[in-house]
Amino acid sequence: MAERFIVNVEAAIFRDGRWLMIQRFAQVSHAAGTLSMPGGKVERTDDNDGVLEAAVRREVQEEVGVTLAPSLTYVRSTSFHSDDHQWVVDVVFLAAHETGTPRPGSPEEVAWVGWMSYDEIAADPRTPPWTRRSLQLAERKRVELMAEGVR
Repeated sequence: MAERFIVNVEAAIFRDGRWLMIQRFAQVSHAAGTLSMPGGKVERTDDNDGVLEAAVRREVQEEVGVTLAPSLTYVRSTSFHSDDHQWVVDVVFLAAHETGTPRPGSPEEVAWVGWMSYDEIAADPRTPPWTRRSLQLAERKRVELMAEGVR
C-alpha cells in the first residue's frame, strides 16, 4: 500500500515590516528548536469547504492566540519526510494579523513567539532553509499584491 501524506498548513503573517515567527519547542518530533511560521496539521474537524483555510486559522489561534484577517493568499506547497518518518504535504498561506497579542498557546509545542524582520530571520541560525524559502516566496507575493493595490 502506498504511503499517505499528513497535511500541514502554515501562515506567513506580516505586520508593520515584520513576520510573526515561533521557535519550536526542543522536544517536538520534527524540526525541534527551529524558527517556523505558526501552523499545524489539518484535522477532520476542520470545515470541509475551505479545509486548508479553516485549518490554518484554527492552528494559528491555538498556537499563538492570533486571529487572521479574512484574506488568505496561497504561497506554495511542498512535501517532505519528517524527522518522525512521516510524509507531509505543507501548504503556506500569506496572511495578515487581525487581532490578538501573540503568545505561546501550547508550551509543549511553542517555546517562543515574536515579530522579526526578514533579515533577522534569514540571518538567524535557527532558521531552516525551507522556512527561509517559504518566507522569500511570501514576501514576493506580498509585494506583488501591494503593487496590485490588494494589500
